[in-house]
Amino acid sequence: MSIRESDEQGMTGYRTTYQAMFGEQIDGMPSVERVAVPLIQRDYAQGRLDARTTTIRSTFLDALHSALTGETSVGLDFIYGEVHTNGTFEPLDGQQRLTTLFLLHWYFAFRRGVVSSEHPWSNFSYATRPSARLFCERLVKHPPPSDLATPPSAWITDQSWYLHLWQFDPTIRAMLVTIDAIASRFADENPDELWGRLTDAENPAIWFQLLPIDNMGAAEDLYIKMNSRGKPLTEFEAFKASLGQLVGEAGGFEDFGHKIDGDWTDVLWPYRGENNIVDDEFMRYFDFLMEVCEWRDGLVRSGETVTPEKRAKVLFGISNPRHHEHLSFMHGAFQTWVTEPNLKDYFESLFKTTLDGDGVRLFGANATSDLFHACCDRYGDVRGTTRAFSLTDTLLLLAVLVHRQHETKDVAARLRSLRNINEASQFEMRVTNMPKFVNEVTTFMQTGDLDALITFNKNQVNEEKAKQDLRIKDAELAHAVERLEDHPILRGTLACFDLDPSIAHRASAFEAAFNPDQWSLVTGALLASGEYQRGFQDSDRFQFGSPTTDSVWRSVLVDRGDRGALAPARETLGTMLDAIAVSQASDVEDKLIEIASNFTKSRADQEFFDWRYHLVRYPEMREGNTGIYFGAGGELGYEMTMLRRKVQRSYYRDAYLYAIWSEAGRPVEVKDPWFYGYSTTPRWMQLVHSGVALRSIEAGLVLRSGDSSSDEGTLEALCEAAGAEPHEDGWLLCIPQRHHAGKLVDTVDRVQVGARILRDLISNGF
Repeated sequence: MSIRESDEQGMTGYRTTYQAMFGEQIDGMPSVERVAVPLIQRDYAQGRLDARTTTIRSTFLDALHSALTGETSVGLDFIYGEVHTNGTFEPLDGQQRLTTLFLLHWYFAFRRGVVSSEHPWSNFSYATRPSARLFCERLVKHPPPSDLATPPSAWITDQSWYLHLWQFDPTIRAMLVTIDAIASRFADENPDELWGRLTDAENPAIWFQLLPIDNMGAAEDLYIKMNSRGKPLTEFEAFKASLGQLVGEAGGFEDFGHKIDGDWTDVLWPYRGENNIVDDEFMRYFDFLMEVCEWRDGLVRSGETVTPEKRAKVLFGISNPRHHEHLSFMHGAFQTWVTEPNLKDYFESLFKTTLDGDGVRLFGANATSDLFHACCDRYGDVRGTTRAFSLTDTLLLLAVLVHRQHETKDVAARLRSLRNINEASQFEMRVTNMPKFVNEVTTFMQTGDLDALITFNKNQVNEEKAKQDLRIKDAELAHAVERLEDHPILRGTLACFDLDPSIAHRASAFEAAFNPDQWSLVTGALLASGEYQRGFQDSDRFQFGSPTTDSVWRSVLVDRGDRGALAPARETLGTMLDAIAVSQASDVEDKLIEIASNFTKSRADQEFFDWRYHLVRYPEMREGNTGIYFGAGGELGYEMTMLRRKVQRSYYRDAYLYAIWSEAGRPVEVKDPWFYGYSTTPRWMQLVHSGVALRSIEAGLVLRSGDSSSDEGTLEALCEAAGAEPHEDGWLLCIPQRHHAGKLVDTVDRVQVGARILRDLISNGF
């Protein structure tokens, strides 16, 4: 697959993938036979162990993982290089990405047991680095076993073909680090599914633009132009000189040069990198400040590259009517920290990253309370479309600066409300909205007026007003509200709670119950308390909570703060939390078990075995990581699929067949019942020896004969003895049912019936 496109300078590029760029091509794309990183390139750096590279590597692998396991693809931009007549591609820009892609393909291939030098994608080497070239060759020639249980690097370095001196090669060391990082990130994934996504010719998960540069001059000359290190000034020094000139023209900041080289450097010095200079930290903070000023001017930068000097001239030059305002903001954004004895302590007084302690909790894998440090460390870094320093963090840091520069009141309460609204506004959180956001946040932090936040999620803004009213009525409820807001599932949105005095005991119960170790019990207890699931219009898809994944709970209990849509979940959650609060059980686990047990006993006493009974009674029917179920005919009943991933084109369970198989002891005589495809496709659980199969339908359980005609008589006798009737697919064992609210409901437990049938089939030799 290749799609011909052009970059902004008119050069022809081809959209392709790592695997697809090898071999015969169409649309004029040069044929690549091998990739050879040339001598002029640096060592492979993405596997270095310093903190910044570790963050970059982790973020990059997160983006690849998201693309491979989700439904959206990720583009890795242009990869420039020269394609020689012998088919060798020498990358001039993109060797880091290509090396990681080679290692990713190698990892999935060895996990699948199919690594071979016959595969074109394996022709990757560092052409003029003998050690790295030989290492790549031997990786392909001697792959680990597909069921490797140790980190791959430990296995590789223990092999006879691994040379002792390779431990001193920075490229090989970095490759081993990346291989282990890939293994750690993808160890729990199905390699066959991911390989399919990776090599999908029509809809690849990971792609890039291959840009041949054979008409742009000698490769060495081009590389020097692209990567020159011989400039008289560093990037920061050049920018500082240009900015100093702009400040001088504007007047009013005569001590600018002394401050940037003195007090402001002292502010940044604790955050210096391994090189013991703060140039990069300065540039990232300036990048943040200039982008805020651009947004204030209504400017949103697109993908084009603009030098910091040009950006500064547009913002701070005297031709901009707001240049003095922008310079004052920039000056204050540095100067405010000069008098702060310890920035880390200051930010920890405002923010936290755990549930305990004071301050407003920040969320996310890379969350840190010191937003200033995070900004100086990673502002401007992007992987795919994801900013390493997020837009929400950008707005919070801006809010702190507004507070510092304008000495605003109630900073803790305003930051908390802003955090809540930010988290609820992820749909709105787009760069194109940032001009509105920065002005609204500035006004809100100065005035405390929530009505200023008109571009954010309106449901959450209204909730913040309601919380303010609740605190005014009963100040003692503030602590309970804040504990709930800081919970990692809720993240500030309490649309699943009634904002009244009941929130006090429900907050304690929620915090005790929604511990990850107890989520599997919560899925049962909550369903025992009511039908809390989310339905989807014109769909047979339903969303429940998950035994493993907090983001699933968030989608069920938060849902952009729509209190109307969350009414069923709010009522059910309140019922469960109230039951926990009054239960006499000794601990929360016992309380959750008690709620589920009381429900199933009540249902059994009434001979009312509906779908809720079965899901509560059998935890196997609640194992799906995603909490997503599909029910026949748009309703939940006795035909349900339970997804472990978000789409039906991955393997999933039939909830009833899985419970029947589990209740029968998961016998080896029965094929492990995994299924694939649309939920409307009939699902049969099959016995290994005979091929006899079992299926659950609304009316009961259907048995189908296998391939052997000699078994038919025995199967017929067994079915007749069980009271089964002839059916178009074989035999139907009707489950006794009665009408309830216009539907038929089982009066016996069909899982027990199915498990008994399965055991009978096995004991009769099927």
